[in-house]
Amino acid sequence: MKTKLKVKNMSSNKGNLVPNQFEIYLNNKKYFQSYDTIIACYDNKGLILDTYATEYSRTTSKYLTLFTGLYTKELRQKIKNKTIRVKNLN
Repeated sequence: MKTKLKVKNMSSNKGNLVPNQFEIYLNNKKYFQSYDTIIACYDNKGLILDTYATEYSRTTSKYLTLFTGLYTKELRQKIKNKTIRVKNLN
């Protein structure tokens, strides 16, 4: 299988590219990376969050919300209900 990799800087609400906040596309998965840390991933089964995803900085949380469409409170509830998977992504 040929590996397909694409990396994009995320954009701010004003449309500017944001340093250190990335969307990574790799073999049918979509990742959110903040600085050097993978925070979340979408695969064919849905969303996976890193074990510490809801404990990062305000900036990382802001871009995690943009990536998932969910606020931290909603993410925590979905983790509790086991509708979102959690694992160490780093």
